Amino acid sequence: MSQSNALANGIACRCPRCGKGNLFSGYLKLTPACPVCGLDFAFADSGDGPAVFVIFLVAPVIVILALVVGSLVAIPPWMHLVLWIPVTIVLSIALLPPFKGVLVSLQYRHDAHEGHQ
Repeated sequence: MSQSNALANGIACRCPRCGKGNLFSGYLKLTPACPVCGLDFAFADSGDGPAVFVIFLVAPVIVILALVVGSLVAIPPWMHLVLWIPVTIVLSIALLPPFKGVLVSLQYRHDAHEGHQ
C-alpha cells in the first residue's frame, strides 16, 4: 500500500488494508475487524493523537478567522464568542474521525506496535 492510499483510506474512514470496509462502528469506535477483508483492528491504538492534531489545525484557523473578521467588521467581543465557539465545535467534531482514520491507517502501513522490552 502506498502512502497516498493510506491517507486516502484514513480520510475516508475505510479499512487500511482493502479500502472497502468501514473503520468505525460508531462515531469514534473502531469495528473489531473489517467486514470485507477480516483485518483485525486490535493493533490500532491512536490514543490522544487525533485530538492533538485537530487542536493544532483548528485553533490557528479559528484565531486567524477571528482576527480577519475582527479587522473587517467592528463587532462586540460577545459576538466573537457566538461566532467562533460553534465553528470550533463543529470543525473539531467533523475532523476527529478522519484524523483517527489516518492514524490507524498509518499504524497499519508502518506495522506500528506498542514498545516491548
